[in-house]
Amino acid sequence: MEKGKISETQVKETEKKLDQFFNNLAQSVEPLNLYIPVNYIMSQGGKRIRPQLVLLAAELFGAKAEDAFYPATAFEMLHNFTLIHDDIMDNAPIRRGKETVYKKWNGNIAILSGDVLASMAMRQLLKTPCAPERLIEMSKLFLQTSIEVCEGQQYDLDFETQEAVDIVEYLNMIRLKTAVMLAGCLKSGAILANASQKDQDILYQFGINIGLAFQLTDDMLDVYADSETFGKEIGGDIQANKKTYLYLLALLRANETQKTQLQHYFSSNHYEKSEKFNAVKTIFDLLRCKEETEKKIDEYLVLAYQNIEETSLNVEKKEILKQLALNLSKRTK
Repeated sequence: MEKGKISETQVKETEKKLDQFFNNLAQSVEPLNLYIPVNYIMSQGGKRIRPQLVLLAAELFGAKAEDAFYPATAFEMLHNFTLIHDDIMDNAPIRRGKETVYKKWNGNIAILSGDVLASMAMRQLLKTPCAPERLIEMSKLFLQTSIEVCEGQQYDLDFETQEAVDIVEYLNMIRLKTAVMLAGCLKSGAILANASQKDQDILYQFGINIGLAFQLTDDMLDVYADSETFGKEIGGDIQANKKTYLYLLALLRANETQKTQLQHYFSSNHYEKSEKFNAVKTIFDLLRCKEETEKKIDEYLVLAYQNIEETSLNVEKKEILKQLALNLSKRTK
């Protein structure tokens, strides 16, 4: 590996192999109404961050990429299972520029397709060629990750009707809903490579920190991204009255007038999109919520760098992880 970089050629080759696998995951399998939606969502691509993390961690600690392919694909399948069900709960019509599974078919089919995808993910993980004790550890981690993601989703649902949400509660929610998946991917690769328990635990905490930075960046991009670069319409969280980090931060910093305005806008869906977005963004701008969110992202990035330094990896491999952390927390889409 080139110092400080993840080979673009290697990434593209891995993405191609992943796409080939997912494009053929559930073709010509019956009943069609169960498996066609699985193939539909798995063949849409996406960032493929999670399988890349499994593969990267495994290779950094000396495992074979072909062996890591099984847990890598399993985690991506688990992630997409959560997306199918999240879209039902959020009544989301679009995902990756296409109709969501529940919108294209219906809620019942989406629930079943999500369920079978989760089971298929576990079956895929169990194919990993490694010592039984390592497979057991990966399986425990995989299932615990699934449980915690569900816990995070429930907190997210609770927050929709919960009048007061503080920032600590919010950060715990995104730790569960987003960060533990990234952390689990990294640790599973380290487990497969038979890394020391210390390295496994440090890599997991590294994943938590970059996961938190990743989600806070998502929150910020929903308001401040360039719509062409972002690849989707900005302002979706504001339109859906999501209590994001920026919103909660604004409530803490707002005067009484601003607080009343924010709460008013976030208790209604009757405003025209651009009017609501511009009004809320103006308050965020006045309260410097973007700058404060960037500071918080940088705090997690610093913690992630500290995690990297505590691993037993050599300097070259540490630089690769640092570049990864920077890419995930400073992205524009």
